[in-house]
Amino acid sequence: MLGAIHEHVQNALGFVGIVLMATRFNFRVYGFALLMLTTPALLGGCVGAVVGAGASVATAASEERGLNNAARDLAIRGRINALWLDHNETLLAKADISISEGRVLLTGLVPNQKMRGDAVRLAWKAAGVKEVINEIQVTSSGGTSGFTRDSWISTKLKTRLTLDNQVVSINYSFDTVGGTVYLMGIAQNAAELERVRNHARQIKYVRRIVSHVILKNDPRRKVNQDKNK
Repeated sequence: MLGAIHEHVQNALGFVGIVLMATRFNFRVYGFALLMLTTPALLGGCVGAVVGAGASVATAASEERGLNNAARDLAIRGRINALWLDHNETLLAKADISISEGRVLLTGLVPNQKMRGDAVRLAWKAAGVKEVINEIQVTSSGGTSGFTRDSWISTKLKTRLTLDNQVVSINYSFDTVGGTVYLMGIAQNAAELERVRNHARQIKYVRRIVSHVILKNDPRRKVNQDKNK
């Protein structure tokens, strides 16, 4: 099992390498998509995976953060996953990562404070990380019933945002832990963010909403973009 996880992470890191190569030389989106389609070996030779990669490229190019920042965030995710795997593979199963322009949100349930601290400490070690937001909870319980309900909430929220033509849903990511919905991403304006929050409020079993979303015109975004030049 561990060997399979390690192989998966290594393949992901290889994919990240190609993404970074594309952005470094400022390939056009279609050129990058063609590059991905010509590397089936890296994606396991699976036609479905290749099609999925092409769709992911198109989605990243449409996001507010842009293709370059999406690639950087993907690279950061790969580095954090590798650091967690080398330290304690349990972290990959217990904690989740959401990233937006170098801002890293950690969520999930871990059995002790040490593991919580390790997750944060290792995340800061990954190159490109500008901020680590720690929302990991420590708990001794780990039943599947709560996980199933949280997954249901996240699925419902994703559907509601996708169907709302006044929300640019691809700019948001979210995770649900114990009925708490954690939001991450970039909002076009305060009104859009409030619509997203309202959608979450209307879903059954949601206890709390924690937003780490920033607005499109937030000054912090310009600072981060200048650093990436």
